Amino acid sequence: MITESLKASELHKIDPVFGQISFDNHEQIVFCNDKDTGLKAIIGIHNTVLGPALGGTRMWKYTNEWEALNDVLRLSRGMTYKSAISGLNLGGGKAVIIGDSKVDKTPEMIAKFGQYVNSLSGRYITAEDVGTTTADMDLIRKYTEHVTGISESIGGSGNPSPVTAYGVYMGMKAAAKYKFGSDNLDGKKVLVQGIGHVGETLVDYLTAEGAKVVISDINEDRLKEIGNKYGAKIFTGDDLYSADVDIYAPCALGATINDDTISRLKAQVIAGAANNQLANEIKHGQMLKDKGILYAPDFLINAGGIINVYAEIVKYDKAEAMRKTENIYNTTLEIFDFAEANNITTHEAAFKIAQNRIDLRKKELAK
Repeated sequence: MITESLKASELHKIDPVFGQISFDNHEQIVFCNDKDTGLKAIIGIHNTVLGPALGGTRMWKYTNEWEALNDVLRLSRGMTYKSAISGLNLGGGKAVIIGDSKVDKTPEMIAKFGQYVNSLSGRYITAEDVGTTTADMDLIRKYTEHVTGISESIGGSGNPSPVTAYGVYMGMKAAAKYKFGSDNLDGKKVLVQGIGHVGETLVDYLTAEGAKVVISDINEDRLKEIGNKYGAKIFTGDDLYSADVDIYAPCALGATINDDTISRLKAQVIAGAANNQLANEIKHGQMLKDKGILYAPDFLINAGGIINVYAEIVKYDKAEAMRKTENIYNTTLEIFDFAEANNITTHEAAFKIAQNRIDLRKKELAK
């Protein structure tokens, strides 16, 4: 029985799922637990109106289960709008495995996760993400057909990171054209935060065009490697967000755009690969608009990866996937125009267009 003596924090925990702000009408949440392999995973299926929920599996050493739940909810919701804005017949889903991928991950654990994915009968299709690899997807493929991003040698598209980076690059060029009058990035100062697979490929594109690239990452060995490889400058200051750059490209984890960082940002454009870059979509989207910083919506410009793996479902064609990803440039410009014409934030503009596509399909299905 609930008593008046319960603290506010305890009351919050009474509704650990439906009570989460990020729940946002998820259709289904699956908690996966296997004692033998140590698997603790959560699969979030946000929306399947446009098609099966496709989204990668992230393995991360979360502080606690609440953090893991919130992450999968935010990520799966983001996938819904990423697919919708990209014109794909897919819904939004995501999965997280709780643990350190470098220490805790085993083939047995990944195999068991594949069995859980298979039990959903295609409502959720997985792919790789932070902490998982193409090799993991190949293993999962032995237990379910509901997986993408498998090796090219067995009919897949391989690592989607290069295509994701290409889409971010296209979105960044569109943002530069809108903000600076030209999409030529030669001489532009770009700060890339996070130089994993996507971040490195983005650095490659930017360097080739003549941009002045500054890189930041928590892995110092990685920083030195990428800095030497591409001639990129390593950020050494105390305040990353007040760096004197034209473009800020967050390519690590989300929520780096928040109350604390926006006031310090000197960059005039934000265009990166990270998911959920705005800690609060409404509040921080408006704060960026008020400050005159052009934000390229993350779920729009980082959609190259899902465009690439979707091609596996509809008959894989690398050239067509790249063409669709290149079109992110045009879509980004359309979003900017729509936002300005309606005096709304760029995030709201992208969200409205994506939601409209979902609503129209929902009406069609109801007939």
